[in-house]
Amino acid sequence: MATHGTETPDDGSAEKRTLYIRFREGDRDGLEQTLTAIDRGETPDPHFENIYHDPADIDRVTRPKNLELLRTIARHEPESIRETARLVDRDVRQVHRNVTELESLHLITLEDDGHSKRPTVWYDAIEVDLPLLGASKAYDAADA
Repeated sequence: MATHGTETPDDGSAEKRTLYIRFREGDRDGLEQTLTAIDRGETPDPHFENIYHDPADIDRVTRPKNLELLRTIARHEPESIRETARLVDRDVRQVHRNVTELESLHLITLEDDGHSKRPTVWYDAIEVDLPLLGASKAYDAADA
């Protein structure tokens, strides 16, 4: 279940939002618990998850330059890609390329803001789940 959103808690609390990055399989138990809660008429806590099936996508998420950009966007909330480039002391074209990559991975949103695009994130932390055991035999055969 991939959930993307920018809503904030109604009670004004500073709830920590974690984006879970998973490889090949999502959190089935969490999904079932969420659906059961909805069936009971409850409002479950939001669960944000991106599932990648290509190991190269996990590599793209965890590249030092991309992590630097994600931290900068989360901490400073820049108004544009140009301002983001100034904050990380990098060329605007390089930052634009990286920001576009992060958007394609569903890690940021680029919001139109007049003549510029404002990069935004809606989470405070990323947790990467990369299981080494228990993989499906179909995946093991495909990777061999």
